[in-house]
Amino acid sequence: MTQVETLPKHIAIIMDGNGRWAKARGLPRFKGHQEGAESVSVITEECARRKIQQLTLYAFSTENWKRPKR
Repeated sequence: MTQVETLPKHIAIIMDGNGRWAKARGLPRFKGHQEGAESVSVITEECARRKIQQLTLYAFSTENWKRPKR
């Protein structure tokens, strides 16, 4: 018997925590963003491979504008 795989047509991902990820590892913030970008690449390729029709990435919140300047 073959197994039928049910996949969604649309996947949405809220990208958050790259800076915290880097900080927890003693790395500069931009390293967290580099890792996040690599994850986006992997996810995008996998969605294409599996024929997911839509991928939404939420990468910036309006709350980020309210953060104190460094």
